[in-house]
Amino acid sequence: MADTTKIPLPVGAGYGVVVGIGFFFAFLMMGISWLQNRYTRYSTQSSEEFNTASRSVKPGLIASGIVSAWTWAATLLQSSTVAYQYGVAGPFWYAAGATVQILMFSILACKVKQNAPRCHTYLEIVKARYGTVAHLVFMVFAFVTNILVGSQLLLGGSAVVTSLTGMPVYAAVFLIPVGVCAYVILGGLRATFICDYSHTLILMIIILYFMFNAYAISPLIGSPSEMYELLKKAGTQRPVSGNQDGSYVTLKSNFGLIFGVIQLCSGSGTVFLDQAYWQRAIASKPSTAVRAYLLGGIAWFAIPFGFSTTLGLAAVALTDNPRFPTYPEVPTSGQISSGLAAAFAAETLMGQGGAVALLVVLFMAVTSCASAELIAVSSLLTFDVYKEYVSPKASPKQLVFVSHIMICVFGLIMSVFACIWNAASIDLGWLFLVMGLLIGGAVFPTAFAITWRKQSKVAAISGCLSGLAAGLTAWLATAKSYYGEITVETTGMSYPTLAGNLAAIMTGLIVTTTITLIKPDNFDWEITRAINAVVTDGVDNAATPRDASTPELSDAGEKKIAADATTQPEAAAAELPHHLAPPLEEEDDPSTLRRAFKLACISAFLLTFILDFLLPMPMFFSHYIFSQGFFTAWVVVSFIWVFASSAISCLLPIWETRGSFARLFRKIGEDLRKKS
Repeated sequence: MADTTKIPLPVGAGYGVVVGIGFFFAFLMMGISWLQNRYTRYSTQSSEEFNTASRSVKPGLIASGIVSAWTWAATLLQSSTVAYQYGVAGPFWYAAGATVQILMFSILACKVKQNAPRCHTYLEIVKARYGTVAHLVFMVFAFVTNILVGSQLLLGGSAVVTSLTGMPVYAAVFLIPVGVCAYVILGGLRATFICDYSHTLILMIIILYFMFNAYAISPLIGSPSEMYELLKKAGTQRPVSGNQDGSYVTLKSNFGLIFGVIQLCSGSGTVFLDQAYWQRAIASKPSTAVRAYLLGGIAWFAIPFGFSTTLGLAAVALTDNPRFPTYPEVPTSGQISSGLAAAFAAETLMGQGGAVALLVVLFMAVTSCASAELIAVSSLLTFDVYKEYVSPKASPKQLVFVSHIMICVFGLIMSVFACIWNAASIDLGWLFLVMGLLIGGAVFPTAFAITWRKQSKVAAISGCLSGLAAGLTAWLATAKSYYGEITVETTGMSYPTLAGNLAAIMTGLIVTTTITLIKPDNFDWEITRAINAVVTDGVDNAATPRDASTPELSDAGEKKIAADATTQPEAAAAELPHHLAPPLEEEDDPSTLRRAFKLACISAFLLTFILDFLLPMPMFFSHYIFSQGFFTAWVVVSFIWVFASSAISCLLPIWETRGSFARLFRKIGEDLRKKS
């Protein structure tokens, strides 16, 4: 960090936020888990509830969870970085490039409900369909994805905590996960949804606080027209390479477009290969899984778009202001790549208040995403490693205990890798751009595993490995040919990372498709539908013979009791503990799921076309530079979108669960009356 940079907050504020807020949520979770176990049908002692939230979560809360899980430190920091580097094109391409994957995942969410309704992880589907070798290959890609995402969270979060408070970076890296591990262990997947909701609520309030301050209140900017004038001035003093006339207010940005393509490839890997998103699909009700992902994608777009159109552009506009932390120098490329553009802007606009608000919002983003990663990896380690290869007959109690241990293990692994990146001088920007070429090869083989019955085992494995090889080769070869050497700096440039990302994802697609077409399989989906099916006298509850390749039932004890209860009179079911009672809702019939699949396909492809082609491409090819009126309209749209996003992720979950809250308060009231 440059000596010219002032640290706005005392080091105690860093420890207070990192430790204090983390443990506040842990205690909050203790209370929520106690209420849940006492007053609802769902017990956190059940591994089915712990790992899948009993597959009963409504779409509003799933959408809020998706928004929260996809809002990394990078969502706030890297989007502001590209806004600082490329102008208005940066926020747009960050948001558009990473919304597509959530929309497309709605198709996979529907297929999971159709073809593997009882699975816990997507690797269970791979194991049942392709066997052990493929299971291990896909597992490596899954863990690489989670380690990269988790360590990125801590790397970006700790860089900003250190810049705002002077807290030692390694202390921040190891302390941030502590409170998160505590509350995830206490409440499981449903706990992460509830904390995700509270994090998203605070996130939205603070984003709107920044937006209104910058565009309506601050004497330094105060209006879209003043921001426009400051950006025009910055464009003449520090023109942007590759932008039309060097302007910050145009979508004709060559490097912005390259970043958008990298974001598209990289984001595909981090959604399709991250168990956290499959877990949300598994936890949702069948008929509403599609709606949840479509709503979540639309809501999430507003966060990087609104946040970085405010703070990223404000950092550009205020660089020459005496209140800017690095004044009279401009920030170094290292500071910007580390994600500090947003921190500099917040501090300049609002002083200590802005620094505190950014610290809180960033901590919320890091912890909510970290909680999703922790429960996701714990599920993989529990069901795909421990249960599959160590103890196939594990009891539900053992599975919950192992899940708790694995949460702590992965919390430590995330921190260790973040320290390694920091010690090697690898920053958030480099990791973000390189990640896609490491995991991109497995994107299409994974998607086809649940959607295309003809994909063969050889095609799936070959697609993953050839994609990885092609991505690495293209990345290093481009760095060497363009820049003459292979270093951390040259391998983090736009062209090598673009080549690596495209080579990885496209090679994976071409290889897996070609091999499948040459020698297609004809897979029977009944095998994956039988995953974790209840077995009674050699016959599962779908009245089909149990397949030898089907994994063992996970919560055998619990599910058998629940299944037996459904055949007894209602009085017998009423005698069961509430968390073992049969679900009130029946699974959706095939025609409902087919309609949901059609909705997912049409909506996902239509929204992708609008966001990635219809809106930006005419402005790119016409070389249009925004007028003041158009820029004002652009800012107004960002405000409207953030308000709509707040309604989806903050108000909808409350509205949907109003009946449950009423029942809960009624039961608490009855309890209190009995005691009094």
